[in-house]
Amino acid sequence: MRKLRNSELERKTVQEFKATRKYPVYLVLDNVRSLNNVGSAFRTADAFLIKGICLCGITARPPHRDIQKTALGATESVDWSYYPQTVKAVNELKESGYRIISVEQTEGDVSLPDFTPSRDEKYALVFGHEVKGVQQEIVDMSDLCVEIPQEGTKHSFNISVSVGIVLYHFYYHLR
Repeated sequence: MRKLRNSELERKTVQEFKATRKYPVYLVLDNVRSLNNVGSAFRTADAFLIKGICLCGITARPPHRDIQKTALGATESVDWSYYPQTVKAVNELKESGYRIISVEQTEGDVSLPDFTPSRDEKYALVFGHEVKGVQQEIVDMSDLCVEIPQEGTKHSFNISVSVGIVLYHFYYHLR
């Protein structure tokens, strides 16, 4: 086997990406403090052709060197907007017909493998603060909470890992 060169991967240009139809999925980053996690979310959103990202509360916004370090240019391809309060972003998405899904451990949550996204729905996936998680107020506004199953000693995954797992799950079922 020979490793492929980047030029052989036939990736889209930023202009082609902007013109391509996206999956009806938004990321909502609820007070994510790590700029590297924000950059990683952009890069993963680009890879899976999602509609955009809502950056909320203390979540940093481009342009920033530390976001760019992990985004590798995805802040130019992926649409994003900023909301001082996550509630406003969630309300706007709900009004636009998006189903709000918080990625959080809650009473009555659904294990991610047991949830199959429908091609007939639009989704907003909420990821929370690295220590505090998704705000309870946002959990209360959610249509559903999903949990990524794990069996080790830690209580959660890093947000960048969670975004990758959940977006791949949605991409796999929606493509």
